[in-house]
Amino acid sequence: MTPGRPSAEVLAALDRHWRARYLLLAPHRLGFFLAMVVLVASGIWWALVQLDRVSVTVALPYALSPTLVHAAVMTFGFTPLFFSGFLFTAAPKWLRVEPIAAPLLLMPLLMQACGWLLWVGGIHVHMFMALAGLALAWSGLARITWLFWRLVWRSQESDRLHARTVGVACLVGCVSLGGLLANLVVGATAMALACVLTGLWGFVVVVFVTVAHRMIPFFTSSAMPFINAWRPFWVLGLMLGAAVVEGVAVWVEIDGPLHGPMAPVWMLARGIFELAAGGILLWLAQVWGVMQSLKNRLLAMLHIGFLWLGLALALGGAAQILGLLQDAPVLSLGSLHALTMGCLTSLMLAMVTRVSYGHSGRAQVADRIAWTLFWLVQLATLLRITASAQSGWASWLLLPTALLWAGTMAVWGVRLGNWYGRLRPDGRAG
Repeated sequence: MTPGRPSAEVLAALDRHWRARYLLLAPHRLGFFLAMVVLVASGIWWALVQLDRVSVTVALPYALSPTLVHAAVMTFGFTPLFFSGFLFTAAPKWLRVEPIAAPLLLMPLLMQACGWLLWVGGIHVHMFMALAGLALAWSGLARITWLFWRLVWRSQESDRLHARTVGVACLVGCVSLGGLLANLVVGATAMALACVLTGLWGFVVVVFVTVAHRMIPFFTSSAMPFINAWRPFWVLGLMLGAAVVEGVAVWVEIDGPLHGPMAPVWMLARGIFELAAGGILLWLAQVWGVMQSLKNRLLAMLHIGFLWLGLALALGGAAQILGLLQDAPVLSLGSLHALTMGCLTSLMLAMVTRVSYGHSGRAQVADRIAWTLFWLVQLATLLRITASAQSGWASWLLLPTALLWAGTMAVWGVRLGNWYGRLRPDGRAG
């Protein structure tokens, strides 16, 4: 018998059934499962909204703009739940502190998941129901932020930069989500949308790029020792700086694209900055080994996701320059979805799949199903960017894109969700 491995008798006695109590065996089980519930439900809901827009057979009632609801749940809904599953698994190791047990995370994570389901369903029932769901989700996120900062404060580790950056981003997320709720109460929908976009750049993007800066070089050098784990802090500063600039741009353009004599200057400056930042990140993707990573599917998923970050910024810069030349907005939603679907979703799929494989006793190798789902996300991203073009037929791509997204996320969610409620097949803890 291999040392540390359970005997054949122990393995044979394992409970093979899916049980809810097994979700409390580890933070990633609970966080990832609840995230999958919100992810799959919101994907199906958005596909129904798109069907409603092109067909008279659905006829959904709306108490609030579905576009705003979609933006909010895609930013604050499932993503912080995935963050919780990952961070409360990895951060105690970064900080060398005692981890927080999953049962202590149960209530705030349930509050977020239930809150977002109320938010999505509430807009078809009553505005109060949607706002109640939003308040519940905010309470859960605030509690999780407090618990994460407790880990940071307890740590004596000298290098806490990544953890502190994530902690600050979580505070930005709490403020942004609270701003969304407050502005909806007073009917300021433009301000509410600005709060969502602030949360996207100041919370979600910051957490993703911080984790990417720490983990991608490490994962790459572990799988490919001939590539050095090179992660200078100026690279993290560049990515955080880009997120700050984009967050500021949200409020500069809160009433739409600028007009007047300063508009061309602003568009030119923003376009040049985004092109430059995007170009540097594309170079960094090459330095980090994006081409070499193609030999390892799971690693390639991480690198391609990061590659989309540079492409998204470059596309945003090109959109600003073209908009200046044509005196009209161009592909703004294209660059946004290159970021959210291309970059963030690809990184999410890669990181969650990697953690789920490793902590379920499976080999950390992307199988055919995971690899296919990843490329379906890439296809959905390209379709959504194409749908952002200024043409009459482009809007008809939204329904097939939403259906493709919903189907892909449903397969991924059901597959991995089935693992989280079962004991590891190798009999080990986790």
